[in-house]
Amino acid sequence: MGQAIHIFQKEFRAYFVSPIAYIVIAVFLLVTGWFFFSTFFLFNQASLRNFFMLLPLVFSFVIPAVTMRLISEELNIGSYEILLTMPVTLTDVVLGKFFAAVAFIAAMLVPTLAYPITTAALGQLDWGPVVGGYLGAILLAAAFCAIGLFASALTRNQIIAFIIGTVICFALTLIDKMLFFLPRSLLEVFSYLGADLHFQNIAKGIIDSRDIVYFLSVCFVGLYAAHLALQEKY
Repeated sequence: MGQAIHIFQKEFRAYFVSPIAYIVIAVFLLVTGWFFFSTFFLFNQASLRNFFMLLPLVFSFVIPAVTMRLISEELNIGSYEILLTMPVTLTDVVLGKFFAAVAFIAAMLVPTLAYPITTAALGQLDWGPVVGGYLGAILLAAAFCAIGLFASALTRNQIIAFIIGTVICFALTLIDKMLFFLPRSLLEVFSYLGADLHFQNIAKGIIDSRDIVYFLSVCFVGLYAAHLALQEKY
């Protein structure tokens, strides 16, 4: 785990060196801020419901942009081979990069705390759903980071990694909204696969073990798939 922590520290610092990270943060805050404040006074309610409803869709595009370079860049420039000559395992590499991406998304969410603070100043805010929403946001971010890391491990091209990651995250976000053509017997199975459904449950302040297990399962599958993809390459 010592090597995984070292990789985590290196990758987390690297995010704040790259201008792309600041562009992603700026776009994220601009989009979420515009949607939040443009509808805030229309509903006349002290609530962050619109912000959390939008978050899975925004994450579907933002997180693949954050994770696309994690492995594909090293594969492209050849530094991955050098990394493997060091006393590290594939597990160290995958976990270190994964936690760096999750920590970056968590840091990106910190400025959005201005939304509940502003809301609480203007009305009576129920903090239960807010805490649940941010907990759900971290779990959702972790799941999408694992998927994005897997996409990055598949190719040397960052753009292709971004497209693959976006397609998978976007599909998981919307799958439970596109079930009208399925037979009733399959509805429950496919509904469970929808990330947005599980996120919205937690965002309501309802902590259900099934939702927690879902996000942890997606993390495990994504990280294990990334590990296998790297194993196949070297």
